[in-house]
Amino acid sequence: MLPATATASAAPAAAAGEPHAALLLSLAYLPLRELVVGPPLAHRITDDALLELTGRAEGTLRSLRLLGCPRVSDAGLLRVVQSNPAITELYMPSCTGLTADGVVKIVQVLYECKGHLNRIRLHGICRMTQHHLDAINSVMSNGNPQQDEQSLFYSHRVHEVLNTKNERRIDVDVCPMCTDVRLVFDCTRDGCRKNSSRPQCRGCFFCVARCETCGGCIDLEELSETELACSDFLCMECWLPLPKCSTCNRPYCKKHENLKIPLSPSGQFTCHRCIEFCSSRESLEESS
Repeated sequence: MLPATATASAAPAAAAGEPHAALLLSLAYLPLRELVVGPPLAHRITDDALLELTGRAEGTLRSLRLLGCPRVSDAGLLRVVQSNPAITELYMPSCTGLTADGVVKIVQVLYECKGHLNRIRLHGICRMTQHHLDAINSVMSNGNPQQDEQSLFYSHRVHEVLNTKNERRIDVDVCPMCTDVRLVFDCTRDGCRKNSSRPQCRGCFFCVARCETCGGCIDLEELSETELACSDFLCMECWLPLPKCSTCNRPYCKKHENLKIPLSPSGQFTCHRCIEFCSSRESLEESS
């Protein structure tokens, strides 16, 4: 039996514009229940193209994941959900063509169509406020707003638009520190978690520095002692065992270790910052 999932991210290369016709033709033969639209197609998908893609499901679409589709508008996505009222999972992270008001209306339309939307992803939707979030939560909870108690721990993978390990109903929350609607992370440190079910270090990425490896909170003193050769942060426990640059004694996090510049077969390396500094100094000496 053919799969019920179509991933519209590996379409044949085509000129900038709407998706390749071969993609639309192939979807006509799929019993479509799930549709994932991701890079590189995401930046080319339009309202009309999305409507045609989802039209292949003939109203039976259950999961729609639009992963960074800036050309999809409120009106376009509304037409899609009106044609597919049985959608239970709706991902739209970094779809900058959508608005917070438009998303609320889309969720309300699904509810009015007796739909059962149980998971939604809103990270990157501009100007989302607590008012919008409360309205969405109320509709999804059938008029009885609930707080999602499942923890969300920081990892650079959380910022990837397709995060299948996150089981929360709504990915974003109101940050208790800045009150903006963003991804809000719980702390992985045992000490923080034992103090309270909602510890003081719970907050968004902009309010609480977090270790790129373990997701624990990092205070200012620890930050000053654990400098990296890249722009990320590490706690002392994760920083200590890493190999360091032979010049500045700063390591790379695992995400950026490919930037190392080897010096010897034994594993010694220098970082790109030290190379750039040496190059700029040599240029200054030559010019003088």
